[in-house]
Amino acid sequence: MNHLAKIKSCIDSSNDQQLEKYVNHLKFDELLTILNQLPDEEKIKIFEVLGDYLALKCLKMLTPKLQHTIINNIHHQKAAKLLNAMPDDDRTTFLEGLPGRVVNEFIKLLDPEERTSTLKQLGYPEDTVGRLMTPHYVAVKKEWSVQDVFDYIKANGQNSETVNVIYVIDDNGVLIDDIRIREFLFVDRNKKVSEVMDNKFLSLLVTDKEEDTIKVFRTNNRFALPVTDDKSVLIGIVTIDDVLRLAETENTKDIQKMGGSEALDEPYTSISFVNLIKKRAGWLIILFFGEMLTATAMGHFEGEISKAVVLALFIPLIISSGGNSGSQASSIIIRAMALGEIRFSSWWYVMRKELISGVILGLILGAVGFLRIYLWQRFGWYNYGTEWLQVCFTVFFALTGVVLWGTLAGSMLPLVLKRLGADPAASSAPFVATLVDVTGLIIYFSIAFLIMHNTLLAG
Repeated sequence: MNHLAKIKSCIDSSNDQQLEKYVNHLKFDELLTILNQLPDEEKIKIFEVLGDYLALKCLKMLTPKLQHTIINNIHHQKAAKLLNAMPDDDRTTFLEGLPGRVVNEFIKLLDPEERTSTLKQLGYPEDTVGRLMTPHYVAVKKEWSVQDVFDYIKANGQNSETVNVIYVIDDNGVLIDDIRIREFLFVDRNKKVSEVMDNKFLSLLVTDKEEDTIKVFRTNNRFALPVTDDKSVLIGIVTIDDVLRLAETENTKDIQKMGGSEALDEPYTSISFVNLIKKRAGWLIILFFGEMLTATAMGHFEGEISKAVVLALFIPLIISSGGNSGSQASSIIIRAMALGEIRFSSWWYVMRKELISGVILGLILGAVGFLRIYLWQRFGWYNYGTEWLQVCFTVFFALTGVVLWGTLAGSMLPLVLKRLGADPAASSAPFVATLVDVTGLIIYFSIAFLIMHNTLLAG
């Protein structure tokens, strides 16, 4: 009896034990030849008993349609093993040609690591909802009774991410409503799902940005939200615990960037020393070159400094005040943007508010600087020379101007970066401070020249 006849005999007699022993001892090319001669239902029976390695090897040689038929009909655990064992590219090719609802069912069979890789390969870009969603949820039909829903939850709900919300889909998998489980608890068990529905639901698109997802959860107070594709087919859900972890990660990244470093992307205690240096060195070099402009600016005003050495005493005071005011404004605006309180369209509102704030803060610091010079001169703690009053007014107006400029720069830069598609957190406190350092010197010495050009800075 040849191989094909022996296999058919085992299948006809339902002798699975003998079938398993026989097909797993065949050579690969012999087995593939036999598979091509059998009807689909007999192919499925062979795949049920094939070893994982041989089954995967044979599966790769079949047409996508036949692959789908086999995976869809063999035992759940066997299908999961084969899908998880597939190379990423083969699995992606296999899934790409399938309807969204079918892909969703297969993705449920994958291990978390393989699922993440597959979602990436399927074209869900990084930082989108497609990478965040889980395919484990409870979906029912509108023609079902409430009792049917409870029976289905009892049989299948244990694998769901949550049963707090039940999703209603049509025969094509299109989302038509979401219903809280409590809505089912207080109605007659014979009622239809359609009678409980209100047809009001909120959903996310699989390509939505993760940061937008955080805002949606924050403003709508939801425990979970459904995720659909561009045809409104339900393909997953996002739950609040995932969003909270994401928000914590995003906040950590923003804080690290605002401190003048690249986001570490891993815990401080586990990141390698080399990677830690790489993450920090780049920004430090950029900021160093920025501060070199400060030295260049001081060199430009070397003549003024040599004529009125007293001006040099207040350089740290002037530039640090401007940098601090800019860092304050930048941090406040970045956080407000992260919370969804403002966006680029709010720029005029922000500018008006910060303009007034900058003037008032500048006048306050200017007054403190003026008073400091006056008191030191008045009580003989330091002699600023015969033109000490001009020095007072120079510091007063310089502080007012520099603080105003720092406040405006710090508040506008995050909005501009957001408009350009960059990360607003890149307008970190050190970056704003460096920018204001250079321009602050220009403001300081320009005001000094206007006030002292006939006295200390004459000729």
